[in-house]
Amino acid sequence: MSYTALYRKFRPREFEDVKGQDHIVTTLKNQIRTDRIGHAYLFTGTRGTGKTTVAKIFARAVNCEHPVDGSPCGECESCRRIAEGTSMNVIEIDAASNNGVSNIRDIIEEVAYAPTEGKYKVYIIDEVHMLSIGAFNALLKTLEEPPAYVIFILATTEVHKIPITILSRCQRYDFHRISIDTIAARLRELMDQEQVDVEERALRYIAKAADGSMRDALSLLDQCIAFYLGQTLTYDNVLSVLGAVDTEVFGRLLNCLMAEDVNGCISLLEEMVVEGRDLGQFVTDFTWYLRNLLLVKAGEQMEDVLEVSGDQLA
Repeated sequence: MSYTALYRKFRPREFEDVKGQDHIVTTLKNQIRTDRIGHAYLFTGTRGTGKTTVAKIFARAVNCEHPVDGSPCGECESCRRIAEGTSMNVIEIDAASNNGVSNIRDIIEEVAYAPTEGKYKVYIIDEVHMLSIGAFNALLKTLEEPPAYVIFILATTEVHKIPITILSRCQRYDFHRISIDTIAARLRELMDQEQVDVEERALRYIAKAADGSMRDALSLLDQCIAFYLGQTLTYDNVLSVLGAVDTEVFGRLLNCLMAEDVNGCISLLEEMVVEGRDLGQFVTDFTWYLRNLLLVKAGEQMEDVLEVSGDQLA
């Protein structure tokens, strides 16, 4: 059996599995429970925050024969067919490769036909900002007044590229960057399921490196596990795989800077290059380190919140 990447294996199948987007999940579930479903939605936010995943769960929920508190049951024929990708009611379109007027006209022609099964035809248009101006204009009328059985879900990471005429016709939902605590907790939960031994500090570093993206966190974790397969995944292991360094190195660099030791700074950076460290990640982490030190200096109570102690303020 072929291996399935962690981010695909653990992609949420129910609203309850979606982490860090409670404001959106609650709203969508309430709409389904009270039958106040809109005809056009715009999901926007940074990569890996759950836009397409939530769109697919929503598509299952609106067509579910026996929804449970606004969530799909996962057992009816409609839920199974959509999950397997064999349903004719859920159409996924990649706007990056289907961005012309002709592609939108094909959609408009299909919209005229009622669903052969279930209640709604759901069109999920991913990377919608890639559509041409002509394609957006062709979509306007249908997006504003679609048949009662049609729902459009537009997903984008670059909402500023969407014409205002499109924005005004959609319910907009902004997906937030997921917090480090939320990502780390999810990673711990999944590693316990997979029976993989991972240090808590290692998980927290991966969560921070993911920059608010659950998908990126799972991809990074997958990469680290593969490198140290069968071993305990330690904090140092993660730093090695990702080309990062420990905070002790940042302390040394800061001391050199404060002492105006140019040779010391150059020597330390040369050491990073020789070891094959990612200098871009080094700068990002060093900036984060300085930010944490400033917060700790502003109030000792911050030591419990941040991963820097007062001892590192020397």
